[in-house]
Amino acid sequence: QVQLVESGGGLVQPGGSLRLSCAASGINFSRYTMGWYRQTPGHEREWVAVIYRGGGTDYADSVQGRFTISRDNAKNTVYLQMNSLKPEDTAVYYCSSTSSMGSKDWGQGTQVTVSS
Repeated sequence: QVQLVESGGGLVQPGGSLRLSCAASGINFSRYTMGWYRQTPGHEREWVAVIYRGGGTDYADSVQGRFTISRDNAKNTVYLQMNSLKPEDTAVYYCSSTSSMGSKDWGQGTQVTVSS
């Protein structure tokens, strides 16, 4: 079955950087669209970034220019490089995979806290 395992979260000061990783197994990774979402208590899960099979990317307005999504198909891993972090970026970050048929799976999430 599909397994997505996020890592790289933690506590960082405002203006700092973190890189999240999501290792996938149980899927033909190169054929999947991969994405990052985030969620804070009492709010719906929010889309952050997506990378398509062909390598094209798209970002939410709130992170455009600060976050970069990338993928390494040889390692079955998707990354989210987060720079110039703000307190409002604090959330649990989730990795997602979407098949060509639209089937979506989720990782367990990793906490990112931006605070001085």
